[in-house]
Amino acid sequence: MTVRRVVPDAHTHALAENRDFYGLLGLEEVMNLGWVMALASPSNPTAQLLFIREETAPVVPDLSIEVDDVDAVHAAVLASGAEIVHPLTDEPWGVRRFFTRDPEGRVVNVVSHRDA
Repeated sequence: MTVRRVVPDAHTHALAENRDFYGLLGLEEVMNLGWVMALASPSNPTAQLLFIREETAPVVPDLSIEVDDVDAVHAAVLASGAEIVHPLTDEPWGVRRFFTRDPEGRVVNVVSHRDA
């Protein structure tokens, strides 16, 4: 399994305001679905922040980990007995993901892009 990126997720009700503020720090909007927005460094595109007003799952995750094989990770997490918070799902915006809970209670969004 290859980890492609790890991104902190922040719950928000102010997408535009966060885009403007973090733009002052050099981050640029690279994705915006109206309920989730990614900001990234133009010189290092894997350095990202996600701002989420979750509308597609029961909880806003604390962080996202993009992997090359979400099905293999899902199988490993299930085998470990860790809690699945949101089931393995093909989302209409082109990702396959699930949420799990880490030992400290943080919700982790494990995701692969279907076109990758």
